Amino acid sequence: MSDIAIKHISKPHPVTGVTNGKLGIWLFIASEIMLFGGLFSAYILLRTGSPSWPHGSSVLNVPLATLNTMLLITSSVTMVMAWASLALKNVGKFKFYLGLTILLACGFLIVKSFEYGTKFEHHHFPSTSTFYAVYFTLTGLHVLHVIGGIIVNAYYLFPGSKMWETNPEQFLCRIENAGLYWHFVDLVWIFLFPTLYLI
Repeated sequence: MSDIAIKHISKPHPVTGVTNGKLGIWLFIASEIMLFGGLFSAYILLRTGSPSWPHGSSVLNVPLATLNTMLLITSSVTMVMAWASLALKNVGKFKFYLGLTILLACGFLIVKSFEYGTKFEHHHFPSTSTFYAVYFTLTGLHVLHVIGGIIVNAYYLFPGSKMWETNPEQFLCRIENAGLYWHFVDLVWIFLFPTLYLI
């Protein structure tokens, strides 16, 4: 094994001006934007090409989606509070706010499961129509990203938090990167909500 430490983990790289981790998460988010951008583009083409496309508000549960929007926006605030608490070296508050972020995300999944359950009870599946194929694809992919965010944040809340004792600066960078990913997940929903449910 080499004793050479990997540089620019907690200090910005002189060329990019950001840490390696932050550059990596921005590149990952850029690839995710291309993924969702392609799906949104397909949705727009399908919708404009279909004269009988239903209005989302007539077939989807807008109040549940509004509740989910509030849950995710609040979880973005608690994620920022978790990072800020850690930056102020208050580990107790960090754990409280990160735990709250995870709970809000789980609340989102519970509400979404009720919404999906109702659709399945009424025999609405991706194969039912192009609208439901688009709806389940976009919201299902978003749900997978929410689950991924929960897993990452839960890791940092429990076993991963041990890094705070050995390398607090690096741990703070990791929480910041996890926060960037979580804000992206919330932002995708903020686009999904009006696009599918309101227009």
